[in-house]
Amino acid sequence: MDADPLASVAAHYASTRIHFDSASLGLAPDVGVRALTEAIGEWQRGEVSAQSYDVAVARSREAFARIVGCPVDWLAITTPVSVATGHAAALLEPGHTVLVAEEDFTTVLFPFLAREGDGIVVRQVPIAELINHIDASVEMVAVSAVQSADGYRLDLDALATRSADAGALTYLDITQAAGWNELDVSRFDMTAAGLYKWLCCPRGSGFFSVAPHLWDRLAALAPGWYSGQDPWTSTYRAPFRQADNARRYDVSPAWLCWEGAAPTLELLAKLDPAAIGRHNIDLANRFRAGLGLEPSDTAMVATDLTSTQVSALTDLGVNFASRDGRSRFSFHLYNTAAEVDKALDAITG
Repeated sequence: MDADPLASVAAHYASTRIHFDSASLGLAPDVGVRALTEAIGEWQRGEVSAQSYDVAVARSREAFARIVGCPVDWLAITTPVSVATGHAAALLEPGHTVLVAEEDFTTVLFPFLAREGDGIVVRQVPIAELINHIDASVEMVAVSAVQSADGYRLDLDALATRSADAGALTYLDITQAAGWNELDVSRFDMTAAGLYKWLCCPRGSGFFSVAPHLWDRLAALAPGWYSGQDPWTSTYRAPFRQADNARRYDVSPAWLCWEGAAPTLELLAKLDPAAIGRHNIDLANRFRAGLGLEPSDTAMVATDLTSTQVSALTDLGVNFASRDGRSRFSFHLYNTAAEVDKALDAITG
């Protein structure tokens, strides 16, 4: 075993810029780039069959299950997270209440808000107060595990326990959490993740987890050939036949995305997400300290910068985001303390 597994995995990344923007998109490791390049070449030369892409999908499903602590047969492949949110919203009936965080990313909010005309009650509360509002009047809690705008981390143990006690279903967007948070997806009824951020996969790859007790209750909204028990025998004609597990919610895979995703997820699955999280949070707190901010428990820092400071960072070659009116910095396993110090010098110089 490597003396420093984190450094060993970080060596697979080769950015020419200081990338403090993994909350927008993660960088591709060399194993993912090679696999994707090879797959494109095989496609160009006609050295592929449609069935061959199933291997990458299966490998990705297995590796992601290890990363988030979830049985493989709970996982459906998806593309945008809003597809998964739409499934969750479809479970609610007129008069039902869904509890959401008012600051949340709209991919979590919009599918529920779109159903208000059907009589669904969308109760919006501040994220910091959400858990305290979970009670018997709530049929579902739908929220991001980590908030996109500022990295606020929800207490997932408290969320799972309080929801179970209240008899409320849970739908958790783990896009901003998977990869650097220790997760136990099996504690939640439904979760969804886009893989192109902290999991560094091509955009177009994602997973939707559904607990077994919902498989016969949650209808597949757009079942297709790939959601069949054996996809290659469910390509034509009736009767309707779907997989006997969460694969019934599979969308037809974006083949090349999964070719890049499989080796990338397998690389990251070698690491303990909690170890990645400690590295990321340490860097974020180093950055916070340099700005005179209090330490926090998240890998993101949202702060106000002057136009001069923004220009200095841009000139240095620092990638960061503007979110919700603030500058957002997000730190990941391929970032270093030296990079943080260079960025701070540019800001404070």
